[in-house]
Formats: sequence, C-alpha cells, structure tokens
Amino acid sequence: MLAGKGFKKVFNVSGGIKAWEAKTAIGPQELGMDLFSGKEEPLDVLKVAYSLEQGLRDFYLAMEKEAKNETVKSLFAKLAEIEVQHQISIYKAYTGISTVDVGKDEFEKMVETRTLEGGLTTEEYLDIFKPDMSSETEVISLAMSIEAQALDLYQRVSLKVEDPKSRDIINKIADEEKTHMASLGKLLDTLFKEVIK
Repeated sequence: MLAGKGFKKVFNVSGGIKAWEAKTAIGPQELGMDLFSGKEEPLDVLKVAYSLEQGLRDFYLAMEKEAKNETVKSLFAKLAEIEVQHQISIYKAYTGISTVDVGKDEFEKMVETRTLEGGLTTEEYLDIFKPDMSSETEVISLAMSIEAQALDLYQRVSLKVEDPKSRDIINKIADEEKTHMASLGKLLDTLFKEVIK
C-alpha cells in the first residue's frame, strides 16, 4: 500500500512492530506531561515550547564546549543553531497571535522553564544513551533520540490540551520535530556515505 502511494523506501520488518529493537521513546507515559496542565492558551503553549528549545540549545552548547574533536564541536554548534531557528519560528508564531507587542528580550524573560525537549534532563539523556562524544554518528543519533522524545511528548500533550487552537499549535510544533528528525537522518546518511568511501 505504501509503495503504491509513492513511498520509495518501504521495508517489511520481520516480526512487525513487536520485533523492533532500535531506539524508541523511553520513560513513563507521564514523562514531561507536568510541563502542561492541559488548560494552556495558545500563547502559553508557545512559551513552553520556546523554553524546551532553549533547554536543548543550552545542552548542545554545553556539549560543544566539552567535545575534544573539532568536527564534533562544529556539529554541536550546528545543532544549537537549528534550535535557534526553531525558537525564532516559535517567537514569530507568538507575536503573530499576541495582542500585545512583545520584543524578543521581553519574551525571553517570560519564558522561565529550562527543560530539555522530551522531558528528560541533560544527565538523564547522557546516562540512558551513553553516546561517544567523539563520534559524529553517535552525536547525531543522540540528537535524533532527543527529537523523538520531543515528538512523543508533543503528541501526548496534544491529546491532553483542551483548547483547539492550542492543540493546533502543538501539532504544528510536532510536525517541525518530524522535519528536524528528517534533516538529522539526511545528515547521518551523508556521514555513512563518507565512511563507506
């Protein structure tokens, strides 16, 4: 069916989803849900989303400082910049629906939480995935895992949030997480092709 719809890379996984052994979202069903009450108005949702992106950007910048390998340092800088772009998108969405003119500095002061996307702390991500910080592929795999956690969180939150407009915003942010994952996947493919050469 998928091939018939034009999908080019379709795989039949023996054993189905129960046989899947690759990375999946981890943690309890409630992980990260405390960031959202379910009563958020659209502007509140955007503030929380912005803070999650900031938390991940801070993480990448901290990892950039710790990395010994210059290529990996550069990769962490690139990942941090991707989060900045996502923050800009969220800020524009905020100013687009706010009835009050809010400057970027003022907006950032309104954003208090500094939690990583997906609801885990830096230490928890590093402890669970134990990436080799000198390996580009492991760094990208870690980034993909974090984005997968974020996507999972937004999908769970969209079921909890009552306001339809807030739910639409969450679903749009979730779609952007899918785009991030696709970009990281392409970057990983590029690295694998370079290794094969």
